[in-house]
Amino acid sequence: MFRPTKILVPTDFSGPADKALGEALDIAKQYKAGIHLLHVIPRELDYMCSVDYCVDASAMGELREKVLPGAEESLRKQAEKFPLSREVKIATEVRKGHPAEEILKAQEEKEVDLIVMAPIGRTGLAQFPVGNVTSNIVRSARCQVLLVR
Repeated sequence: MFRPTKILVPTDFSGPADKALGEALDIAKQYKAGIHLLHVIPRELDYMCSVDYCVDASAMGELREKVLPGAEESLRKQAEKFPLSREVKIATEVRKGHPAEEILKAQEEKEVDLIVMAPIGRTGLAQFPVGNVTSNIVRSARCQVLLVR
């Protein structure tokens, strides 16, 4: 019987990500597992262009560094929304990079045996049943993946 001990929950702070965290908390409580709550600041924040103007890489780097404390605070607040968060050990982490790559790296580094995630979050398009990040995780993860609608 499958009994997860380490659960990874990637989040973009969207409603679907909240549902995934809720499910992960239920599973973690049942199996006395720990949760690793992860947010990835996308690499797309390396540069930003509008019609005929681009913000240079150094300015975007400064912006990304300012986003980091806000993301860490958002992780804490997301976990606190759930009463079960007081009964389950939750570690939080913010990484920078390509979301799918960083989620898979975290899965390997933390020796995660279950990833619980939403198939579509803030960056998903409603007409596609599974987002690009999610499909990469499902194909490449070396552990079980639970998609929560």
